[in-house]
Amino acid sequence: MAVDLQLAVVASLLRRGKALDQLSTGLTLIGAAIGLIPMLVYGSLWMHGLCAALVIFGLLQKYWALRVAFDADLFQLMADSTQPLPECTLALDQVLQNLRLKPANGADRPWDERSRGALKLLRNQTQMLAAQALLAVAAIIASPALGFIR
Repeated sequence: MAVDLQLAVVASLLRRGKALDQLSTGLTLIGAAIGLIPMLVYGSLWMHGLCAALVIFGLLQKYWALRVAFDADLFQLMADSTQPLPECTLALDQVLQNLRLKPANGADRPWDERSRGALKLLRNQTQMLAAQALLAVAAIIASPALGFIR
């Protein structure tokens, strides 16, 4: 019972990655737009580079978001299962091996370790978003378009 609750809590935490992904998508689109304007209007190569980095961090965040969403679904599936957890774990590992998402000779991991690994993916996603947000703020502050404020 406690393990099922832990799986449900981890799944819930991982689902928060969707909100992070949506924010990152907005920042990525803004970065792409801001990156094009200086290149076309101002010819600012460094500003273009800054926005290109913002887009790259957005793509990396998107990768982590996909991994987090997949794990969220798997953890929820395991938490909702009516079968005993050891049986479900064996079945899940077999399916993952068949789909080549887990090595055939991969060691079985306890759910505590799997939870820590999944939450690490969420931290990676959050770090990419934080880097992206810092770059967005830097791009806004350094933007030649803000010259009229000075």
